Amino acid sequence: MNLEQVPTAGGGITRAAYILASKAQVSVEPLLRRANLSVAEIKNPRVRIPVKDQIKFLNLVADELRDEFVGIRLAWTVDLRELGLLYYVMASSNTLGDALRRISRYSAINNEGVHVSYRSGNKDVELTLNYFGVARQHDRHQIEFIITVLLRLCQKLTGLSLLPLRVNLMHHRSHLPSEFGPIFGSHVAFDCDADQIMYLGSIAQTPLVNADPYLNELLVRYCEEAIATRQKSSTTWQLKVENAIAPLLPHGQATIEKVAKELGVSRRTLTRRLASEGQTFRKVLNNLRIDLAKRYLQEKDLPISEIAWLLGYRESSAFSHAFRRWTGSTPKRGIRPLS
Repeated sequence: MNLEQVPTAGGGITRAAYILASKAQVSVEPLLRRANLSVAEIKNPRVRIPVKDQIKFLNLVADELRDEFVGIRLAWTVDLRELGLLYYVMASSNTLGDALRRISRYSAINNEGVHVSYRSGNKDVELTLNYFGVARQHDRHQIEFIITVLLRLCQKLTGLSLLPLRVNLMHHRSHLPSEFGPIFGSHVAFDCDADQIMYLGSIAQTPLVNADPYLNELLVRYCEEAIATRQKSSTTWQLKVENAIAPLLPHGQATIEKVAKELGVSRRTLTRRLASEGQTFRKVLNNLRIDLAKRYLQEKDLPISEIAWLLGYRESSAFSHAFRRWTGSTPKRGIRPLS
């Protein structure tokens, strides 16, 4: 991928994680190097950070702090005004529905790798987060940060204790601590087909406490100018296929026919486009399974049988055979955590 096509982010999450780790007396510079980052980049708030490096750094900090919910904790305390232009264009909107349409259109100003889509119906309102140019399977802390910020925004902008009908996340977890209930509500699901937040449809008409139509009109113009500079070319087909495969694996539907249909191309076209990148569908599928298996095996509460299911194997024995072929050892023995 051309460097100009690498999705970048404002880096606020990375900088917050850096401060948190530093306060905990963690040796942060080695973690930055492992994530292809530098102290100079962290210290300069005007420098944008590749989203893949942000994800890696958050994973490393979470491991060092032994805090599997570091993304949520960071988002829980961050001043929402640090979102900058994106916050103020939402806050000055007339209704919550207007604010959510703003974040759907302008989310790339803050993060080009995660696009927020908004759908409003009579019965419910839905926010769906889609990855662009970044592999979804590596991420857990960044997406939970973003989800938490969105939930907090809905409460702060309306001045109400709004709770979602449901929060769906694609990655695996066994639970979410009850301490996060005041923001997430009681219906949070993992291993889902998409990353989504759902509210009652009536919230779209909720007026915002700081609505200012004149300011909002001005900020919309600024956002349009900002988003015009952040338009990106299409991402690689390998990443498109990885992100399409991930939610299909647990259902045993990760076939080239199904993925091609999801991506709106024929099987032949998909094969040809992967080949142009030196890839095959089978290679992408196997590499994704290996990567996810390594991550799942680090979770002590996850039995081998469930890992097999999450990776699309009907039998544990089939997964064990594949794992031995990949690594030369059995999944019961596990592996070292990913760097």
